[in-house]
Amino acid sequence: MPSLTHLPADAAPEAITALLDSDGALILDDVLTAAQIDQIRAELDPYVEATADGRDRFTGYQTTRTGALVARSPACRELVMHPGMLAACDVFLKRACDRYQLHLTQVIRIRPGQPRQPLHRDRLAWGGFLKDVEPQLNTIWALTDFTEANGATQVVPGSPSWPESRKAEPAEVGYAKMKAGSVLIYSGSVIHAGGENLTEADRIGINITYCLGWLRQEENQYLSCPPAIARTLDPKLQALLGYSMGSYALGYFSPPLPPGAGPEVVPPQFALGDKIAPGWGEDLLEAINERVRAQVKVKV
Repeated sequence: MPSLTHLPADAAPEAITALLDSDGALILDDVLTAAQIDQIRAELDPYVEATADGRDRFTGYQTTRTGALVARSPACRELVMHPGMLAACDVFLKRACDRYQLHLTQVIRIRPGQPRQPLHRDRLAWGGFLKDVEPQLNTIWALTDFTEANGATQVVPGSPSWPESRKAEPAEVGYAKMKAGSVLIYSGSVIHAGGENLTEADRIGINITYCLGWLRQEENQYLSCPPAIARTLDPKLQALLGYSMGSYALGYFSPPLPPGAGPEVVPPQFALGDKIAPGWGEDLLEAINERVRAQVKVKV
């Protein structure tokens, strides 16, 4: 049975990216303290307990999935903005985008009696249309110990490079076994799935995922965390939710105001009450141009 590489909590983003490229997954040990886990549980357990079980075999008839974590939990906002995770996103995702965004927040509770989830790739959220680009970086933060017996995530190391037609044999499937407070990091291309819970206790983890800024998010962050809540958050978190331009011409809108009552074209943060200066898109355009100049030799 294959095993996943464990790295320390302060692992360099380049080391994380190298393992994501080769294996598709890794584990960072001891990222959260017991006190942090207790705070997260105190904020989220009422929502988790009120969440209904899954609706089919894939979501899990003995599994609950609780979302909107940015709006509901200040402690989860810190997980979303964890410097180490964002540093990994900077290296891993910015190879294919100008800006990345928050794709999904979800507490996954695998209850006793839940069978194994079907093996899959998360990139299939966009169908089979993304062929040559890695769209996302996923994390699962362990709020309980993850063991093979209680439903630790199944992972097939090395599978990101496999053709879509290749199926994993049982001997090729490993488990993300880790202590509470550790984090599984995995790509959108690695084959994985929730495990079978043969114990009498819940297995609980928080799935926080980031994706390329030019893709549709799985969890609609504008509805899960609407402007009335988003405007109270740190501007960097607002931008990660999607209240920012994804590129020079991705994400603007026209406020539905009476004639002459406001600007015609503005970036998303206008919805949060930001004052927009003339030429608001020029800084991003120049950043894009700098990247182009760095990658292409231009004869002057």
